Amino acid sequence: MSKFNLYMVRHGQTYFNIYNKLQGWSNSPLTDKGIQNAADTGEKLKNTKFVAAYCSDTTRAEQTAQKILDENDASDIDSPITSMFFREEFYGYFEGNDMSQAWYLAGAPHGLPTFRDIVEKYSIGKAKDYLKDADPFHQAENNDEYWKRLDQGFDLIRSNKDIKDGDNVLLISHGNTLLSIVERYGNGKYDVTERPANGSLTKLEVDGDNIQVVSFNEQ
Repeated sequence: MSKFNLYMVRHGQTYFNIYNKLQGWSNSPLTDKGIQNAADTGEKLKNTKFVAAYCSDTTRAEQTAQKILDENDASDIDSPITSMFFREEFYGYFEGNDMSQAWYLAGAPHGLPTFRDIVEKYSIGKAKDYLKDADPFHQAENNDEYWKRLDQGFDLIRSNKDIKDGDNVLLISHGNTLLSIVERYGNGKYDVTERPANGSLTKLEVDGDNIQVVSFNEQ
């Protein structure tokens, strides 16, 4: 397997972001600011040569990825490879609900009324488990279900034979997903209690199954 650089970007701002609503597999359009987020990130990365580009199959991620690629002068990629493997956590019954209320319902029975409280005492993975437990339909993804899906996304990238040692790969993803990856592979160096900014850049080094976070939430 090749050792490559993975540039992960959070999608541009959406209307659900403004309204503080959970937005996992559901979708809302990019705002004007969200389109500008993507354009600004594209400008920063326009001279970075990417050999491959991926994104989740949500409109907000696809539009952000396309805008970044359109701005890029160094790559020969017309469009990203999309996959449901890269989607945000599925919030089940709580999709589209007020974020603070949803995390209260998940954590308050355990004496932890906010997302930050759960993460500071346990982990983002525990927050996922609590949300599934609180979902009356139990359709939200727990931590094991989430990582089983996301790991397939990493395998999809690793299987790309066009990626060689030292190459750069672009991946457009989501706030909770970025936090989950940084929590797992950041060796405790980063604050994962607050979501990264829309359009922000997180860099990883991927060497086979070994993944290291190089930087987080660059704006």
